[in-house]
Amino acid sequence: MRTSPAATPIPSWSVGGVTVHRIDEVALPPATGPWLLPDATPEVVTAQDWLHPHFAGQDGILHIDSHSFAFVANGLRVLVDTGIGNGKERANPAWHNLRTDFLERLSAAGFPPDSVDLVVLTHLHADHVGWNTRHVNGEWVPTFPNARYLTSRAEREFWATYDMEEAREQMFRDSVIPVEQAGLLSTVDVPHKGAEIAPGLRLIPTPGHTPGHVAVELTSQGQTALISGDCVHHPVQLAHPVIGACVDIDPRQSEATRRELLGSLAGTDTLLLGTHFAPPTAGRVVTHGDAYRLEPVPAS
Repeated sequence: MRTSPAATPIPSWSVGGVTVHRIDEVALPPATGPWLLPDATPEVVTAQDWLHPHFAGQDGILHIDSHSFAFVANGLRVLVDTGIGNGKERANPAWHNLRTDFLERLSAAGFPPDSVDLVVLTHLHADHVGWNTRHVNGEWVPTFPNARYLTSRAEREFWATYDMEEAREQMFRDSVIPVEQAGLLSTVDVPHKGAEIAPGLRLIPTPGHTPGHVAVELTSQGQTALISGDCVHHPVQLAHPVIGACVDIDPRQSEATRRELLGSLAGTDTLLLGTHFAPPTAGRVVTHGDAYRLEPVPAS
């Protein structure tokens, strides 16, 4: 018998007075790791004992997930990234025409779609914008009709002039443009020092994976968490910041961003929440040799 989302505990972490919920969508197939992070070979991965068992298998195959984060900050009901989505035509077979219970999980965590106030998009890739919309009566309509969808101005402007392949154009047609046409998508300038978008909530510029990529910093009662987006896809990149993703727009900038970010987090109490990190998903960055590792913080 299938377990209903309402009966399944929703993983969460406390950040001061805020509870951050992980809304699971789907575990990605084993082939994702070699495709996405080709330099994370089994030899490289198995050399880092701390990656096993949570973040990689004994065979060196990476564990990678798709999920979102939801929380209430100062009365604002926030969702960070919206995953792959259901029923979307995608070139990647692992993303194509999914049928997941993501919205049921989101509602079970206390965030029915109509209740969401703010959707923060770290960047405009297919596996981060999919649930922006859902199919209703033959049309793609905003899933969160009462929300403000927000991304960086640099991100939207980059894609506006980019020569897109058909698969990416399809993603924009079904997951970005309908939100724009509904008047729900806003953009914000994100300077080097970051941009506060609400009390206790800041966007941190983390370019490279895409030119306007941002991480999301949450602060409450003296505690801080950082939601990574795709500036770090997997904990193996803590041990080897040089490892980049095959889909990084600017690999050199991506590496520089990753090194700067990890250096700023190392040895602090900031909770790093990885947008694609398999459970336990969260942890603190600590120095490990001449690089870093993730010290996991299990969900409650």
